[in-house]
Amino acid sequence: METKKTSNKKVVLGLIALVAVIAVLGIAYAVFGPKTTEGAKAITIEVIDNEQKSEVYELNTDAEYLRQALEEAKAVGLTVTGTESEYGLTIITVNGVTADFNVDSAYWSITVNGEYGMLGADSQPVTDGDEFQLVYTVY
Repeated sequence: METKKTSNKKVVLGLIALVAVIAVLGIAYAVFGPKTTEGAKAITIEVIDNEQKSEVYELNTDAEYLRQALEEAKAVGLTVTGTESEYGLTIITVNGVTADFNVDSAYWSITVNGEYGMLGADSQPVTDGDEFQLVYTVY
């Protein structure tokens, strides 16, 4: 009987430890994770299509995240469409060029200031001076 109580205590202590670790990771992300900035920002969005043609869009925006900036960029001629998922917008078509992973293993990648983006359009922060690229990429 004593063994069952000890086992239950271990499970409870394990759950408490797990909750504590999750809380610490959440706080660390909030403190050290990517930050947005409020107010007017000047950014550049470059589109490199399937033929390696480049088109650059200069944008002044109040957007905190890239998706908002992409929506605002419609005013300067950039068109971006996609599908919604649990992770946010999946970019499928940019300026009429569709990347279909199921057909030719192609997708639209996002680079941020020359580095491959690790976040999607919905969660990629926008700061003043950022240079984004939407690149037609074949896997």
